[in-house]
Amino acid sequence: MKKHIANVITGSRVFFSLLLLFIPTLSEWFYILYLVTGFTDLIDGTIARRLGAESTFGSRLDTVSDFTFLIVLAVKIVPLVRVPVWLWVWAISLLIIKLGNISVLFLFRRKLISMHTTLNRLTGGVLFIFPLSLTYLDNVYVFSAICVLLTASTLQEIICTATDKTVL
Repeated sequence: MKKHIANVITGSRVFFSLLLLFIPTLSEWFYILYLVTGFTDLIDGTIARRLGAESTFGSRLDTVSDFTFLIVLAVKIVPLVRVPVWLWVWAISLLIIKLGNISVLFLFRRKLISMHTTLNRLTGGVLFIFPLSLTYLDNVYVFSAICVLLTASTLQEIICTATDKTVL
């Protein structure tokens, strides 16, 4: 049973993410569930490594869970973000480039590879904080900071891909 704990935690992220769809955005319950869902992302990999329970299935489940969480957040949060069009163009352009990079890696490696670089982790952390800041900070400044970090992490991914040094 111990070897399945990490996968149960990872799978719970899908359930919690979908539950977020039915809770009023930016309510107290939304924030609580949002933090719990984010916490599962922080601990599942660590638990898997400590228990020696890392697996291909767990890695794929983590990707599906992350993707589900991101899609749900896009549905719930994007309509609330008030930033100029040029910032949206910048962010969407970077996301398209990132998807292109993932596609290139898939074509050459025949598997989906998500680079866990320091810049990607930092960007993910700032992205995670963003919904928590929506009612307290100016969206333009926070979104701009996210785009700067996203640009740096995207450039790093391109360099890693071009030099065949995928940082996992």
